[in-house]
Amino acid sequence: MKKYTLAIVSILTLLLNSCATSKDKSAADIYDVTWELEYISGPKIAFEGLYPNKKPQITFDQKETKVFGNNGCNGYSAPYALSGNSLTFGEPGPSTLMFCDGGGEQQFLQQMKKITSYSVDKDGKLILNEGDVATMRFKKVAKK
Repeated sequence: MKKYTLAIVSILTLLLNSCATSKDKSAADIYDVTWELEYISGPKIAFEGLYPNKKPQITFDQKETKVFGNNGCNGYSAPYALSGNSLTFGEPGPSTLMFCDGGGEQQFLQQMKKITSYSVDKDGKLILNEGDVATMRFKKVAKK
């Protein structure tokens, strides 16, 4: 009986450790990659109309706990807080402002302020959520 109990405890321990490792792996998946926006919820304007010249991009800097990229027109950087799958962004820092066609810049920045969590789906897409709703989806475009 002791052998069976020990075997069950060992198997459960292995299962729990593998689950914990996979969670840590998903956090590691967001770093050292440039992500390009391919979907944003909310606007009544078509995605291509919001970003006619350039799609927003985001890169997570793990060491500095900042994100940086472009918002479809101008560059930005902002602090972030990550704990498990919870993710929040601080106010973006100052950037050079130039006129942006399409109005997507403000939509992107406003949506970033509402993000509460993230996931990486089976296809390797970064999903940013507001509560339980996926509001932004990014694809990998470059390794850092």
